[in-house]
Amino acid sequence: MLLSVLRRRSVPALATLVSAIAVAIAYLVLTPPVYEVKGRLILDEKQVSLSELGRNLSQLSSHTPGGSSPLATQSELIKSPGLLTAALERVKLEHNLENVEALPPLTLFKKGLKIKLIPATNILELSYQDEDPEIAMNLVNSLLEITVEKSREAIQVEAKAIRDFLESALPEQRAIAEAAEMALNQYREESGLVAVEAQTKSLLDTIGSIQEQESVAVAELEEAQKRLESIQEIGSFENIPQAYAQGRIGQDESLQKLRDRLSEIEAELIQTGARFTEQHPAVQLLRQEQDKVRAQYETQKAKIPNAQGSPGAVATESNDPLSQEITGQLIMAETDRGGLEKRLQGLRSQRIGLQMELDRLPIKEQQLSALMRERDEAIESLKFLQNKLAEARMAEAQLVSNLRIMEKGTIPLLPSAPQKKVILVLAIAAGTVLGISVMLLLELIDPRVNESWEVEGLLNLPLLGILPDISPEAIALTNPDQFLDNPKLVEPYRLLLKTLEFRTQNNLRPIVVSSTVAGEGKSVVAAHLGAVSAMLSRRTLIIDADLHQPSQHQLCGVAAQPGLTDALTHAISLVEIVQPTVIENLWVLSCGLQKARPAGFLESPGMQALLLEAASLYDVVIVDTPPLIDCADAHALSQHSQGLVAIVRPEFTQKSLLVKSIAYLQTNGIPLLGFAIDQMSAKTEKSYQKAVAQSVSPTYPVKNQAPKELHLTSWKPETPAIVSKGLKNGKS
Repeated sequence: MLLSVLRRRSVPALATLVSAIAVAIAYLVLTPPVYEVKGRLILDEKQVSLSELGRNLSQLSSHTPGGSSPLATQSELIKSPGLLTAALERVKLEHNLENVEALPPLTLFKKGLKIKLIPATNILELSYQDEDPEIAMNLVNSLLEITVEKSREAIQVEAKAIRDFLESALPEQRAIAEAAEMALNQYREESGLVAVEAQTKSLLDTIGSIQEQESVAVAELEEAQKRLESIQEIGSFENIPQAYAQGRIGQDESLQKLRDRLSEIEAELIQTGARFTEQHPAVQLLRQEQDKVRAQYETQKAKIPNAQGSPGAVATESNDPLSQEITGQLIMAETDRGGLEKRLQGLRSQRIGLQMELDRLPIKEQQLSALMRERDEAIESLKFLQNKLAEARMAEAQLVSNLRIMEKGTIPLLPSAPQKKVILVLAIAAGTVLGISVMLLLELIDPRVNESWEVEGLLNLPLLGILPDISPEAIALTNPDQFLDNPKLVEPYRLLLKTLEFRTQNNLRPIVVSSTVAGEGKSVVAAHLGAVSAMLSRRTLIIDADLHQPSQHQLCGVAAQPGLTDALTHAISLVEIVQPTVIENLWVLSCGLQKARPAGFLESPGMQALLLEAASLYDVVIVDTPPLIDCADAHALSQHSQGLVAIVRPEFTQKSLLVKSIAYLQTNGIPLLGFAIDQMSAKTEKSYQKAVAQSVSPTYPVKNQAPKELHLTSWKPETPAIVSKGLKNGKS
């Protein structure tokens, strides 16, 4: 599609391109050369300074996303009127420029100065263009030097301000540090805290040692308790006082004698009881003595402390050595247990006291830490201020700057503008774009049809065929070999004929051929379509129903009279008035004598009868009608046909007229078979128009030469029998 548009609109597009290139060449010839000088400033991150403050003052803050850019700020400062004016004045003084007009004014200098931030670097590039390269270089270099000097002065002023502030703030900070030191020392004296970590470690070690001793004492106490219980179980002692009393009883001499006497009496009782009865006087005496001795024993025993609850039997007393030893062990075990309990209680009390002291240490330490922190912060601030004061003094004395000249401007050898190659390339590009725009604009405002797809979109009708442009020599069928022997010309018409047969189910009797306006080649298409149909052995009749501007008799080489009007006026049969052509199987019914009011002929009952007769005698009937816009002849004849074929000529047919005429046919229900594209050229049209003009004077074929003024009264047609015979044999 674009190629076809380019083909049609190539001349205005080429003219637009040539105009753009010509304007560019004229600009290059008339524009004086301009020279551009560039210089560069760098933010020196490795600036050498004796003080950290000097380095900080000489460096810009890092750029944060979405925030301000230090380099962008610096570029705006460079464009400030103060710096630009100073640069102009320096150039004027240093180079003794008597002609001040050689220097640009401030506004032009600011407008022509360009500052570029080199991406991913800390570099600013300054550039200025002027017709005099030396002036451009001096201005750029002076501006670079002044920018560095102003930066250095600003840093020195800032360093002085910082020094003044530090000198006033230093005495106050020193007093704060001394007060914090005194408060810390006083608290240490009151709380007894010297080294918190060492004291905490000592307390923890002591508590751990006491806990170990406590664990050993608990184990020993448990062991003593078990030993005591075992001794109590062996000696059947309920408690220690009882065991002590039994031990005293067993060791008392008087009680020992009484126990011995009781033992003797018991032995005698046993011997006497073996010989005598219990009522025997000897036995009775021994019993009495036994009770007496026992009473003495109990009386003596009652004098010993804690002996009242002891058993009454003498045999149960601890009077033997083993019992005495067990009693001693019991007393020692009880003594050990009591000592261990007191020791364990003392250890626990000591541990609790140390633990309480350890628990109080964090509270004391918190206050101590706060005082130490205040002291350290005050001392640190004091040291910081002292260091910064020294740095400020050094920075003030040094000549440091956050910018330095990386590259000075030099006189360029070649001009920077106008750039001939770039301008020519841009001119070609602009000319190409404008040329394409002109093509599209012309295509948009062009009222004519140019392509077949446009017609399909406008009419919503099928495309029946695309017909070739026929040379002027082959347009007339008087010498049909030039047309029929050329496959490039015949095959498109053959394809059109086949398409029509498919759409009408092989019933081409009749079909109407018309166009929107005159000059679209409808008559040429009708004539050549008939020729191709006859070549395919189909009996074909072409009816020239264009009574306004007939042309079929000229195209097919037959006489204009007699014809259609004669047949309708005198009620002559079709077979009597059709004329054969040099092409076998092709007959033509020419227009006949042109008369006024042609519409009355075409809409008469005789015309309908003639079409019916033609449909019965011929295989293909093609009716050539006037254009659709000029008159309603095609509309009337299409009602009695298989349908109408609209001929559209690219770059000639008006879109609006085409849509209007086809819409009228569709609205009134007139059958439409489709449209065909006729690619007739202007040269062919000229030959065709010439042929049409010549057809106004009716003529006859050479073999049937007749007078120019032919009257029906003197005209004798062939007999119907002869014509009918000829039709049956395929000849006329």
